[in-house]
Amino acid sequence: MLSRKTKITILKIISMFSVVRGYNIPVIALAQYLSAIFILAPEKRALSVLLDFNLFIIVLASTLTIASGYIINNFYDSKKDLINRPNKSQLDRLVSQKTKLQVYFTVNFIVALLAFLVSYRAMLFFSVYIFLIWYYSHRLKKYPIIGNLTASLLAVLPFFAILLYYKNFYPQIFAHASFLFLLILIREIIKDLENIKGDIANDYRTIPVKYGETFAKKIITFLTIFTIIPVYFLVEIYDVGYMDIYFYISLIVLVFFLLLLWKSNSKIHYLQLHTILKILVVSGVFCIVLIEPEVLIHGRSLLKI
Repeated sequence: MLSRKTKITILKIISMFSVVRGYNIPVIALAQYLSAIFILAPEKRALSVLLDFNLFIIVLASTLTIASGYIINNFYDSKKDLINRPNKSQLDRLVSQKTKLQVYFTVNFIVALLAFLVSYRAMLFFSVYIFLIWYYSHRLKKYPIIGNLTASLLAVLPFFAILLYYKNFYPQIFAHASFLFLLILIREIIKDLENIKGDIANDYRTIPVKYGETFAKKIITFLTIFTIIPVYFLVEIYDVGYMDIYFYISLIVLVFFLLLLWKSNSKIHYLQLHTILKILVVSGVFCIVLIEPEVLIHGRSLLKI
């Protein structure tokens, strides 16, 4: 039998895991490594990328920064989450606001030290990144359009940390980033539709709150159609190997997504749309290997010397 103190400790660990959305962290780290191997540094051997200590530090610093971002976001959204996510909110509140802030500052201090091991430029990048996440959580997320754009930009910035590290500014990289940015931007507006009750109660002036649900759906429709542009470049102009299968399927899924969007009028419907987009983003991470799947079998050292 576990003691009461042990049970409380376990519950608090689970609570903190929920606050930092620990289930997202491994996916983000995997996405960064796969992006480095197949997109950002295609001329390097896969093994050399995996064993690159500086890259490991950048990935670790990125994931820790994102985790701290979830903490500060949870800190500011605690009242709103009581309305939008009551069950998760009850779990998250097992850890006090004071403890969350202590963990937040400790993690950010560790990130600064880790980044300094790579270079002072890396430390500057992550310092700015940490500040932007805080400013978004504290102020920008309450405003329409700019809050959505900032959240989407913050989601793709960790990949630019690796891009700056390798200094390989291939145009296809920006096409990949544009597609990801659009998916995340669409998801952010869907989240606003999903959380509209809590946003209204806490004076969050999101797109649905300020302009109405119909206008938000029109913006989402426009952005969804706009994804055709980066997909066209990736499939028709740049070489993405077998990953073009993913992009074709994504376009088909997005067509059905739009059909469901205009039929949606409740929180459960928007949650389903949010899940569809999340599946598209996560599956896109794993589908990166389709760019050059032979690397998994033979290794790039045999394909490119």
